[in-house]
Amino acid sequence: MLSSLGNPRQAAAQLMNFGLILSTAFMMWKGLSVMTDSPSPIVVVLSGSMEPAFQRGDLLLLWNRNIASETNVGEVVVYNVKDKDIPIVHRVVRKFGVGPDAKLLTKGDNNSADDTELYARGQDYLVRKDIIGSVVGYIPFVGYVTIMLSEHPWLKTVMLGIMGLVVVLQRE
Repeated sequence: MLSSLGNPRQAAAQLMNFGLILSTAFMMWKGLSVMTDSPSPIVVVLSGSMEPAFQRGDLLLLWNRNIASETNVGEVVVYNVKDKDIPIVHRVVRKFGVGPDAKLLTKGDNNSADDTELYARGQDYLVRKDIIGSVVGYIPFVGYVTIMLSEHPWLKTVMLGIMGLVVVLQRE
């Protein structure tokens, strides 16, 4: 490991490989975003509000290309609330009107009340532009790693240490 620091050409090659990996991951994410027409084409279920349909830690695949078609009652959607960073995964339970100005009311399958308390102040319903995407598929429990890393920040340090150790051991 330390011997590669003495060779500037090898150190530059490693730095460029790392940059290539990061840029490839970014391009894949942005390509998926463009393809699905969603700023976040993949989300992780963070709570049990959608059980039994989706469990905490499930990875959801979103599609937002149905913007010209209607969002229907029963459809599971992911939406953002103004001034909140965390997207919410819930089912459309009521719809008032048609078209892009239709008012949508959502509720978690495992919740006793609708989402009016979760909406922004002064907002009683969602409109189509609030929706990030509709759920078209999921992979069970794959997103649990994300939950663990956000709930236990020290795990990030442990994982980086293990990855660094693996790199050092591969060089020897």
